[in-house]
Amino acid sequence: MNLPGKLTFPGRVLLLGSGSVSQCLQPLLLRHLDMDFTRLTVMDFEDLADKIPDTLAAGARYVRHRITPENLATTLGEHLGRGDLLINLSWNIDTIDIIDWCQRNDVLYVDTSVELWDPYEDQAAKHPSERTLYARHMRLREHARRWGADGSTAVVEHGANPGLVSHWTKVALEDIATAMLKDPDRLPAPLEPQRATALESALGDRDHAQLAMLTGTKVIHISERDTQIGNLPKRVGEFVNTWSIEGFYEEGIAPAELGWGTHEPALPQGAFTHETGPRNQICIARTGMTTLVRSWVPIGGPIIGMVIRHGEAFTISDKLTVWDGDTARYRPTVHYAYLPTDAAMASLHECRMRGYELQQDQRIMADEIVDGADELGVLLLGHDLNGWWVGSQLDIHETRRLVPGQNATTLQVAASVLGAVHWIVRNPRRGLCVPDDLDHEQVLAVANPYLGPCPSVQTDWTPSSYDPFARYAGAATDGESWAFERFLVS
Repeated sequence: MNLPGKLTFPGRVLLLGSGSVSQCLQPLLLRHLDMDFTRLTVMDFEDLADKIPDTLAAGARYVRHRITPENLATTLGEHLGRGDLLINLSWNIDTIDIIDWCQRNDVLYVDTSVELWDPYEDQAAKHPSERTLYARHMRLREHARRWGADGSTAVVEHGANPGLVSHWTKVALEDIATAMLKDPDRLPAPLEPQRATALESALGDRDHAQLAMLTGTKVIHISERDTQIGNLPKRVGEFVNTWSIEGFYEEGIAPAELGWGTHEPALPQGAFTHETGPRNQICIARTGMTTLVRSWVPIGGPIIGMVIRHGEAFTISDKLTVWDGDTARYRPTVHYAYLPTDAAMASLHECRMRGYELQQDQRIMADEIVDGADELGVLLLGHDLNGWWVGSQLDIHETRRLVPGQNATTLQVAASVLGAVHWIVRNPRRGLCVPDDLDHEQVLAVANPYLGPCPSVQTDWTPSSYDPFARYAGAATDGESWAFERFLVS
């Protein structure tokens, strides 16, 4: 295994949050940043200093402090200045407010999610479309016009997903196109010369929207199955997960949200479209955690996952849209299909039984994990090769060899943040960026050594492969075998 080298950084670093992902990232920063670690500050509103002894031994400071709208500017000004770096792994600090401060003060920035000060404010009174990540991204775009394209680099939503999955989508599209061109025996019918020429041109230009359209990709699942198991059973009244419980709860009770493909014949029941912006997404008036779909991962095989809202459903579908004037000529359907650990699924079920009231007792699985892996990737469907999966198959045993004391889920996120940090430091004047704006090869060169096996494989799986009643379903799909309705589980 070839680990990434050292990255020289002369400035200060403020790491907001010292939860599970932050605790996993910190050893990677110590290992791969060439800097004076007395210039590293870790800040959290909880007293978690005892969880990061190696970071503190390297010279870093721990500050216990809660950032609020009133003290944000003062707090950041005490720890950061021109050319410094803010790594935001906290939750419920408004993304626009914190990036605005960074833009005005020329500070580099990265986070793993787009946040609000209070995501639950008036949620019962809000229309489902107002509670979406789409609405948050529209607000971000408004402010980005004021910040300018050449401001200090601010990368949003760069974790495992969103984040790595955008890079794996590019890998998959390139591999599908290459296979179609160089191994035509795999195809159901020969490529016509004009299409082959267009594919070669798009591959050479790294035009991933054209590659998606020319390969015939209709659906992109972010398919994940987490099989990590522990020797400490979940107790009644306890929420157990392998990553942030508050973050999982917030997105789980939000409306299901997905990029909506141009091949789709009809909206699902309870769906709403958007009136402004690229209109590349829809939302459904039901929680993401109760919206279930069929999907597939290479080791785990067929899964039933949840359409939890995630930023990649917006950015991937947006970046892969091919426009004809103001009309979307082509766009794939993009959404998450998430099957977390058995303990997390039991926790969600109990939470739902409690009227979606989050359990007070909470536990992030760590040392009690005895086996299992987090198999996370992108599943591209509907093209001439049927299906193709690219992603990470990181198990707990390799995780502990790489970063002792961590689990596979948090290492996948931390590796992605490390890759983003490398790219940001080398590209400091790119303004606001989503993961799809970054060079996927540069980011993956840093992240891949921490991700376990990362296969790129073809599959013959379809949503009806393991459903004995599939031929009776999908009356509203008008014969479209890759329609969203074909994947839905009642």
